[in-house]
Amino acid sequence: MTTVKIHRDLADLTWAVAALIVKLGKQALAEREVFRLALSGGNTPVPLYALLALPEWRVQLDWARTHIYFTDERCVPPDHAESNYGMVRRALLEPTRVPEANVHRMRGEIEPNEAAAAYDALLGGVPLDVMLLGMGEDGHTASLFPQTTALNETERACVANYVPQLGAWRLTLSAPYINAARHKLFMVSGAEKATALQKVLGETRDPQRYPAQLIEGALWLIDAAAASALPQT
Repeated sequence: MTTVKIHRDLADLTWAVAALIVKLGKQALAEREVFRLALSGGNTPVPLYALLALPEWRVQLDWARTHIYFTDERCVPPDHAESNYGMVRRALLEPTRVPEANVHRMRGEIEPNEAAAAYDALLGGVPLDVMLLGMGEDGHTASLFPQTTALNETERACVANYVPQLGAWRLTLSAPYINAARHKLFMVSGAEKATALQKVLGETRDPQRYPAQLIEGALWLIDAAAASALPQT
């Protein structure tokens, strides 16, 4: 079942997502003694990572027992300005002192198919506790872009995906593996996402055009600007 929760602005949205991640993390630690969290790149979650890294927030979660994964990655070295891992490391991992052994990055610096196969083997089909997802203005999520081959993946957890509209390769978790997670959280902000969000959450299904529709049973946490094209209830 898809659930939508609308927040006043990005600040309120960021606080709500942070609180939910802490809550779900504590539940996972209590039940399984480990918290497996997949993080996304892009601009929207940057304030979230910064918030979680603040002293009053970081003490709320046992980061030593938290394992960090990634929903997708650009095919660049980890110290590149466009690296999702690099952004997350600077904003969150270093301040919270997540043990290096607990950080499982996609190796964007090596051949894409080799990197995807290595990450697929690392995951081993084990479901993650939380997938933190975003959505682009074209309706993509992770690096599942419209009309790309990764949308048709049914077996592997991670694949290399060539994105013609970007002229670049990406590494991405597959829709079936994302759907296997215990919790899927979409964090969407901004009026520029409103049209795509209305299409994704609408009754007409066209996942080849709006790949975020491939994700089932997600909780959508959005701000008022992103929700502006949704039907009023």
